[in-house]
Amino acid sequence: MLERTVTHMDLDTFFVSVERKLHPELNGKPVLVGGIGDRGVVASCSYEARTYGVHSGMSMKMARQLCSEALVIRGDHEQYSKYSNIITDIIKDTVPVYEKTSIDEFYIDLTGMDKFFGCFKFATELRQRIIKETALPISLAMSSNKTVAKIGTGQAKPNGQLEIIHGTEKDFLAPLSIKKIPMVGDKTYQLLRNMGVEKIKTIQEMPMELMQQVLGENGISIWKKANGIDTSPIEPYDERKSISTESTFEKDTIDVAFLKQMIISMTEKLAYQLRTENKLTACITIKIRYADFNTYTMQRRIPYTALDHVLIEKAKELFDKLFQKRLLVRLIGIRFSHLIQGNYQFNLFDDMREKVLLYDAMDKLRDRYGMDAIQRASAMQIKKNSFRNPFNGTKTIGDLV
Repeated sequence: MLERTVTHMDLDTFFVSVERKLHPELNGKPVLVGGIGDRGVVASCSYEARTYGVHSGMSMKMARQLCSEALVIRGDHEQYSKYSNIITDIIKDTVPVYEKTSIDEFYIDLTGMDKFFGCFKFATELRQRIIKETALPISLAMSSNKTVAKIGTGQAKPNGQLEIIHGTEKDFLAPLSIKKIPMVGDKTYQLLRNMGVEKIKTIQEMPMELMQQVLGENGISIWKKANGIDTSPIEPYDERKSISTESTFEKDTIDVAFLKQMIISMTEKLAYQLRTENKLTACITIKIRYADFNTYTMQRRIPYTALDHVLIEKAKELFDKLFQKRLLVRLIGIRFSHLIQGNYQFNLFDDMREKVLLYDAMDKLRDRYGMDAIQRASAMQIKKNSFRNPFNGTKTIGDLV
């Protein structure tokens, strides 16, 4: 059986790096990308800013207090998505199997390629090509599995590379802080520190059963990761992977206001599904089928997002371009594709922390009481109208391709 060879690649301070590519005068200076007001959040920060204690997710107000010299930039979704797509295309054209886990992070399966080409040399040349074609810094690490490769990339930063030879995983991990282990968040870290656990080596020497007693099933997973054990596969990235929904009406309609209400309602539900599954979309498609059964679609690439108001605006724009007035509509649908795993916090380039907190609160209500527990007034209008029009037979179908 072939030994696995997994490469992890991560773009360094991605948003900041793109800004520096576009604005070289930012080089060497502390830079914060995020909402520019006090209520904004730091989406990305340069290494110069990190020396002051600034980190991603911190409020912009606190970040400015810690680093008063920092240059604050609102950020540009479209540019970041553009360069993410360029790098994705380079990787797609070069390697047999890869997984895109976020806008700036990739896993590559090079298992068996040593027969034809030195794997680390191959990965090195791929990294050099990305740097040459994009002028963006990127780090990589190669190991026998995803966990060790990801931790290795963190050690290789900034803009470096590292190979962890097969059989040396435990030795590599042993002296590192337990914070380096994926799944060890602030609460778990404090719990382990209270037990006197600081280095990964200590977990390696602990019985797995003890970790299970303390942390349950997560304790087993953390123990395995600490010992360099990870059998999780590379999940091939497919831009066609999508979530979608469509509605067929019992009676064909030309009511534009009603159709737009349906678009809003369907978009809102799919956006909630994205956030629930911790996914982002980079492509939106609108589908219209008319009474004569002719069906038309229109799609648009968008910056990665999972936020209702962004997606609703794009969906309505596409509908307005696609809809042929004076023709009765039988069905409308919407699809989000080019999905990746990722948190939507990087959308916080506007001062909209309160809006994101509102989304979180709404999602918690939906988790507890169901999707219809809270929704926009325009979506509720559909139900109100359904008692006095023929559209009460609307059917909604969701699919994951």
